[in-house]
Amino acid sequence: MKITIKLFAVLTKYLPADAFRNVAEIEVPDGAAVQDVIHHLKLPSEHCHLVLVDGIYIAPSERETHQMESGQALAIWPPVAGG
Repeated sequence: MKITIKLFAVLTKYLPADAFRNVAEIEVPDGAAVQDVIHHLKLPSEHCHLVLVDGIYIAPSERETHQMESGQALAIWPPVAGG
């Protein structure tokens, strides 16, 4: 199934080569969980701080079980620092 991924800040380097800006459409297996997509993209889990599916927050405890559906958008931000 196809989903849209949006990666931000330092995570953009993990996007596929055909990504436009910080967005790409990728193919994942049917029933893939959020964590499966994170592994597929080789994203370091410790850098996946804020995770949203279609704008809805997915807590770290739900990422192994929350299944993606075709056409959904997965957005991931790293931890933010500053002062």
